[in-house]
Amino acid sequence: MEYDVAIVGCGPAGLTAAIYSGRYGLKTVVFESLPSQLSTVPFIENYPGFEGSGYELLEKMKEQALKYADHVFDNVVEIKRDEKFFILKTKNSEYKAKTVIFATGGRHRELGVPGEKEFIGRGVSYCATCDGHFFRGKKVIVVGGGNTALTDAIYLKEIGCDVTVVHRRDKFRAEKALQEELFKRNIPVIWNSIVVRIEGKQKVERVILKDSVKNEEFTLDVDGVFIAVGTKPQTELAASIGVERDHMGYIKVDKKQRTNVEGVFAAGDCCDNPLKQVVTACGDGAVAANSAFEYLNL
Repeated sequence: MEYDVAIVGCGPAGLTAAIYSGRYGLKTVVFESLPSQLSTVPFIENYPGFEGSGYELLEKMKEQALKYADHVFDNVVEIKRDEKFFILKTKNSEYKAKTVIFATGGRHRELGVPGEKEFIGRGVSYCATCDGHFFRGKKVIVVGGGNTALTDAIYLKEIGCDVTVVHRRDKFRAEKALQEELFKRNIPVIWNSIVVRIEGKQKVERVILKDSVKNEEFTLDVDGVFIAVGTKPQTELAASIGVERDHMGYIKVDKKQRTNVEGVFAAGDCCDNPLKQVVTACGDGAVAANSAFEYLNL
């Protein structure tokens, strides 16, 4: 149960780090708890050499990475350090490692409006690919203006939902290609509007929106609300051992993915990197593994 490298997180960053650290000859373990966000992406077309679903890409990465690393399907709930090792405790066991790579990614951000939590699973969802098929032929909104929101809206339209996008600004942040695909499908957009509350009896029946330009509220009857307003980094475990984070909660790293704590590295969407994509997460993972190798051998 003693390792050279312990990788917390089993998304693109963590799996790439596992491939590299294993190939460096380091005894490696990778911990997986919650599914990577990549598994919910319906189609990937900007990862070189691959086109297909995020789930397919993730499974290919995992199959390759687990040739080089032990795989523990358990949640790391506590981490401490003695004179020689980091001690990682899960619900079921305890592991020791000389270095740690955090690749914990992020989780969905909430709107924080009345009705949101009450209707989770009854019309409110954060995963279009998970729940979209329940809303075929029904009216839904997607809240957000980034890549995820537009990808979700396109997917929902393709599977037969009557979808509208609600965005708080007057233009999208999403890639131009995604915007073109959205408009090509004649998906309507409600601009300059926010969700004030979500209403219904046993399930979602309507949303109350507010036009920020007119400063007026109005009602939209819907069966489903898909929320895609970004992610929040999962970095609490790293912070528990003194890893520095920025004001948004992202782990601070240098160009070698090193944190302020000796022997601790971070990679992927949990870091303060400028672009949160599969390809950049993989690059982070490779650099973090190389830095761990240098730390242990130089």
